[in-house]
Amino acid sequence: MDKTRLAKKACFAFLLGTAAAIASLAQTFTTLVNFDVNNGEDPMLMSLVQGADGYLYGTTSFGGTNNDGTIFKIAPVAGTLTTLHIFDGTDGRDTWAGLAQAIDGAFYGATSSGGTNSDGTLFKITPQGTLTIMHRFDGTDGVGPVAAPTLAPGNAMYGTTAGGGAYGYGTVFEITSGGSLATLHSFNSIDGANPSGVLMQAADGNFYGTTGNGGTYNFGTVFTITSQGTMTTLHVFDGTDGAAPWAGLIQARNGHLYGTTTGGGANGDGTIFEITPQGTLTTLHSFSGRDGDEPFAPLVQGTDGNLYGTTVAGGVYGTIFKITPEGTLTTLHRFDSTDGEAPYGGLLQATDGSFYGTAEAGGSSGAGTIFRLSVGLGPFVKTLPHTGKMGAVIEILGTDLTGATGVSFNGEGAVFTVNATGTGISATVPAGATTGKIQVTAPGGTLFSGGPFIVLP
Repeated sequence: MDKTRLAKKACFAFLLGTAAAIASLAQTFTTLVNFDVNNGEDPMLMSLVQGADGYLYGTTSFGGTNNDGTIFKIAPVAGTLTTLHIFDGTDGRDTWAGLAQAIDGAFYGATSSGGTNSDGTLFKITPQGTLTIMHRFDGTDGVGPVAAPTLAPGNAMYGTTAGGGAYGYGTVFEITSGGSLATLHSFNSIDGANPSGVLMQAADGNFYGTTGNGGTYNFGTVFTITSQGTMTTLHVFDGTDGAAPWAGLIQARNGHLYGTTTGGGANGDGTIFEITPQGTLTTLHSFSGRDGDEPFAPLVQGTDGNLYGTTVAGGVYGTIFKITPEGTLTTLHRFDSTDGEAPYGGLLQATDGSFYGTAEAGGSSGAGTIFRLSVGLGPFVKTLPHTGKMGAVIEILGTDLTGATGVSFNGEGAVFTVNATGTGISATVPAGATTGKIQVTAPGGTLFSGGPFIVLP
């Protein structure tokens, strides 16, 4: 490992905390890609995203020609990886964040450093690899975004920076598709510090997130913020209920929010928690080391209703787990270094039903891996975005949609067209649509969305 990468690792440890190592039995686990530095190294905090073309897209923190990170796509079945962009520092470096896909097929992301001021950048990249810098941070408007922006209805995106702003503790920002950025909130440590997770837009239209530090005990917070910048602290961690919630939140189908803390809890190894939009928090599980340690990534709700996630350490070199919404945890896989180690990133359930993820290190070259875990869940469809107003055009992603004869929103029929690859459908949210599952009638059978599509007023 060279000195530059060691320095970057030290910076990461300073900002987000350090990780240990330790992992078991598997379901059907397959290593798809072994990074070799040339094609990327150390996929860090990001979760893969599925494009309308059927490929999975992601980033690496280091590697590539300049060792400043890469953007790649991978064919989920064959595992063939294509490098779309190699960062050179001027356009950003240290791409810890993943990507967010817009309705036009483009992807948006962030680099935690690099750019004109070395404070990070926001960028847009097409599926063909054309990259455009949207914004270069300068400290006053934030430093070090380590999460992809969240795309909201309209032309606005919302995100966080882990540092900078008016008090140096990070910000929440809004940026238009044209690159106009506005700071909505600067954290002051009392209300939280160093947000690093993706903002989640809930069914009520507000955004929810976490800060890894700050609050009364400096163990982090959970907050909500409106699109106009009105922020409310929902919960302040005190260590007994968790510490350092670096990952973002998800909203499950029961309307509650779920997240993880990297430390604290009954054993000091991190927790999984449930919190209502009003702020009532319940600890569902405290890790003990043997079943995992330091969950850095957000959870994902599978089509079976269970929650799935990863731990950086514990087991041997990290784990994959599932947990019921009531708190029963099962370890699905323990990494052994040959198949990866330290999975900082979260999981993606692709529309083939399998889960895909990355490990930051390990594999044949020690530079990290991309893997697939199949647990017997069948194909489904997902929407892009998961919210919209009547009359809006959305994308419905799937694996084999060619010849589809019907699309409905909670029973209300919609006008649609299928793309040339059969991996996506453009559909118009019909008048009279209500929040609920989307149904697609395809030659191979009827497919349902994994979660509800939320119809906004």
